[in-house]
Amino acid sequence: MSAKVINNITVAKFGGTSVADYQAMLRCADIIKNNTVNRVVVVSASAGVTNHLVRLSQADVPSEEREQIIGNIADIQYAITQHFNKPDAINSEISALLISLRTFADQQASNHTMKNSDNILSFGEQFSSRIFAQVLQTVGVNGHYFDVRQVMKTDDLYGKAQVDLSQLAANAKTLLLPLLKDQVIVTQGFIGSDQQGNTTTLGRGGSDYSAALLAEAIQASNLSIWTDVVGIFTTDPRITDQARSINEISFGEAAEMATFGAKILHPATLIPAMRQDIPVFVGSSKEPDAGGTRIQRNVESSPTYRSIALRREQTLVTVKSPQMLHASGFLAKVFTVLAKHQLSVDLITTSEISVALTFDNPYGSTQALLTKAVVEELEQLCEVSVEHGLSLIAVIGNKIHGTKGVGSSIFDKVNDFNIRMICHGASNHNLCFLVPEADANQVVERLHDTLFNG
Repeated sequence: MSAKVINNITVAKFGGTSVADYQAMLRCADIIKNNTVNRVVVVSASAGVTNHLVRLSQADVPSEEREQIIGNIADIQYAITQHFNKPDAINSEISALLISLRTFADQQASNHTMKNSDNILSFGEQFSSRIFAQVLQTVGVNGHYFDVRQVMKTDDLYGKAQVDLSQLAANAKTLLLPLLKDQVIVTQGFIGSDQQGNTTTLGRGGSDYSAALLAEAIQASNLSIWTDVVGIFTTDPRITDQARSINEISFGEAAEMATFGAKILHPATLIPAMRQDIPVFVGSSKEPDAGGTRIQRNVESSPTYRSIALRREQTLVTVKSPQMLHASGFLAKVFTVLAKHQLSVDLITTSEISVALTFDNPYGSTQALLTKAVVEELEQLCEVSVEHGLSLIAVIGNKIHGTKGVGSSIFDKVNDFNIRMICHGASNHNLCFLVPEADANQVVERLHDTLFNG
């Protein structure tokens, strides 16, 4: 390939549903084949595999169940490779990986460690990347498997490892870039390795982040995130059929959407792209010609209302003390307790003698994190009340805090619902409030109809 093409590199990432089976992988292979700037492909585990691996990584899984899980994983992979004309070589690789997986699973059952968990969780991407490289070759693309652990070096914080960005950049330059001249590299999202070569993971949902980090490291021109929906929508289309796809949004808007619950992007994905000003495209691998959403620094339009995001399972904690009145240091004491227990506050509002704090619960974890010990320690400082069963609704757009009539446009339409907390003014891009979980869908639907169809 010419140097000119090499200077225009796209990193393409395919999610689990995009590599779920042979037909899905073929669609992805055609996307790569039809655009020669696609030089690096990052894949998630095939749909369903990660859930099996999560169970396998838990403590005390009985031997019979372990064998059943490994059998289920094998079935998913072999159902894809059976379509190859000559599957023996790839099946041999899968078989070797399954043997290794079984060894780690047996170790985990007898001695549970986070290090073992990361080893187990990494297998989904190891399977799918090897298989997809073969699928590319069947459609005439010179696809080759590449172990991302050679370049994605991290610390040893298993389960949520932090990447060494300078080491990644240096490794990518020497080990990855030279390969792109005459082949398409297929590698893994989500995983890396520490300085001793032990496998690590970047946290669930980290495949998008991996792709963005690689794009940054090789100074790619574009990052494409291929999923099962046609771009980013004005709200979750499962809530209202009035939701519509957005052609382009700014990095700032997309970051707000990802942070406040839009599941199309992992929140960390945009950070490397923003650092290097790499445009991000989000589209559907099922309908690659149907368009999608382009995310970049500058966009042609900046409407007051861009989208409505919904984040469920929020916990609201209210701390109240007369000592707050005309006193200093109270908030510092509260946050010292939270920091001690490694709790991160999401939203905060204050009055003369009370403070309301929210904690996000993305995977059902906040209620477990907000332990009895945390509450008891806070109660030594003040009165504490804890509420569950809430959802956070974020209206996202531009210059929201400086636009007249925003409050009435939003709250006049939902005044018959109980609003528990409002955050407005801290960000130029959002207005947030809490509602009971049971009302969340109806509130989003009504707001969307008012702000986007009115």
